[in-house]
Amino acid sequence: MKTVIVTGGAGFIGSHLVKEIANKTDWKIIVVDKLTYAGNLKNLDGVTVDFRCIDIANQDEINSLMNEKIDIIYHLAAESHVDRSIENPMEFVNTNVVGTVNLLNLSLHYHKRNEKFLFYHISTDEVFGSLNLEDPMFNEETPYDPRSPYSASKAASDHFVRAYHHTYKLPIVISNCSNNYGTHQYPEKLIPVVINAINEGKPIPIYGQGSNVRDWLHVKDHARAILKISQSGNIGKTYCIGGDCEMTNLQLVNKICEIYERIYDKSAKHLITFVQDRKGHDMRYAIDHELLTFHIGWNPMISIEDGLEETIRWYTDNR
Repeated sequence: MKTVIVTGGAGFIGSHLVKEIANKTDWKIIVVDKLTYAGNLKNLDGVTVDFRCIDIANQDEINSLMNEKIDIIYHLAAESHVDRSIENPMEFVNTNVVGTVNLLNLSLHYHKRNEKFLFYHISTDEVFGSLNLEDPMFNEETPYDPRSPYSASKAASDHFVRAYHHTYKLPIVISNCSNNYGTHQYPEKLIPVVINAINEGKPIPIYGQGSNVRDWLHVKDHARAILKISQSGNIGKTYCIGGDCEMTNLQLVNKICEIYERIYDKSAKHLITFVQDRKGHDMRYAIDHELLTFHIGWNPMISIEDGLEETIRWYTDNR
């Protein structure tokens, strides 16, 4: 039986990955989480884990894991909100860069004891920069061009992971995903912001004219991809995970309003309000997951309609 660490396992994507691992394997799961504002142990209700409250940016706290016998580290712990990164870049450097390097050093220790050890680093499509509407989608060969303190910190962590693979022969895999959505996401991100605004009858804020385009990936599809990559992916490789669902922010908000009205018979489009655009707001993200589909046989399975309905119902029932 394997023993794995999931950093950020009490957060949004991390908790869904923990549940996917628990449902599909008999592995022992150690959850490492600092329990910042975005982490919540209630996200792990019903799952048996060994929880450790650890700040990955603190070397002494990381060293408390030295005596564990670990087969895989799934590294998801990160500061991830662009607006927060604009206000406080150093917090993102500490968690996303220093924290990742601390885990890489710990992983060198694990690898000496277990030649089949794997360090799996979960990253973002934002490291690739911004696309124009007519540009081809991001793929594994797209050059890095981060545009925000958040994406710059994630790009730096990606580079450190690859450097440890090439310098120290540490077995690693990286995946870069598009925008995730689903239940249990901290309500600072766009979709829960919209749903909560509708529930409260407040204005729905949309940056600029709502023309920015994102590719939406259901978090359960993402968790399924991560587990499959960790089991069947090639060491040293990067995989892009996309949702096949490009939409402008305005199209997305309109769809949420339509599904909400169908479920609850309550109109919401009149609440849409355009606000001042975010600084350095990237125009478009889109991911080509052809390599992942070819190598692993993964495709997104949850439609945007089904995923949004589940998400709307969850936030409405869990205000």
